[in-house]
Amino acid sequence: MSLILRGKVREVHDVGDGRLVMVTSDRISAYDVIMPTEIPGKGQVLTGLSVHWFARMADLVPNHLLGWRLSEMPDGWRKKELAGRVMVVKALDMLPVECVVRGYLIGSGWRDYQETGATSGVALPEGLRQADRLPEPIFTPAGKAAVGEHDENITMADVVNAVGPDLAAEAERVSLAVYNRAAADCREAGIILADTKFEMGTDPTGALTLGDEVCTPDSSRFWPADTYAPGTSPLSFDKQYLRDWLDQSGWDHTPPAPELPADVVAGTQERYVEAYERITGRPFTEWLKEAAE
Repeated sequence: MSLILRGKVREVHDVGDGRLVMVTSDRISAYDVIMPTEIPGKGQVLTGLSVHWFARMADLVPNHLLGWRLSEMPDGWRKKELAGRVMVVKALDMLPVECVVRGYLIGSGWRDYQETGATSGVALPEGLRQADRLPEPIFTPAGKAAVGEHDENITMADVVNAVGPDLAAEAERVSLAVYNRAAADCREAGIILADTKFEMGTDPTGALTLGDEVCTPDSSRFWPADTYAPGTSPLSFDKQYLRDWLDQSGWDHTPPAPELPADVVAGTQERYVEAYERITGRPFTEWLKEAAE
């Protein structure tokens, strides 16, 4: 009865007193379609990385995290099978936009650039190649689509219309600050943070607050720095490995998606865990042990 939202990956439950419980599953989606095959441990990677980044960014922006150890969970939520994939958080009034930051030209930004020379209304230099580094990171927001539909890139003017000029400017400032710090940390770990998207909302006092997940392989593009080469779709620690397999399989991006073979499941799992361990500098097994306390 407490379930208030079931997304492609997460369930959100209202547990009262302005608190929510978020449970991150091992489901994986691509092209806005949920795959019929899960990736073992994926939800624990996303939760562990988000907890890491919430702490890392706490001086830049407040976040919604209240607890992540099983011992910190409300009654009924201290189950061993939830360890590492459950968080208790503050309920927020979420912004109706995705806060996207791009440091490199890839994905929908690359497609927009090929058509218009810009993305989200931001004009870019001529002659850029796929996966080129941009002169500086840019804020390229997106509208929130219904489950099964694609998010659409929007302009800063659209964000102003949706939330007002002050909150729009603050969302842009915070998004760029968080991206720049995360990108620097990733660079030290031999990873390029090509782009990422944030979810933000306001708390009861009106303060802009970081929510949902932060700089995970689901919400970001992570590229190994040692193999990066512009002009192609780089190797990655994120869902691109899965997308590439799906493209080669001949699937037309409409439901139902095909079952994933064991090697693709294992390859995806390995990339997610490696991203966690490189970025945090600790074994993934340590996170699982600590989360079960």
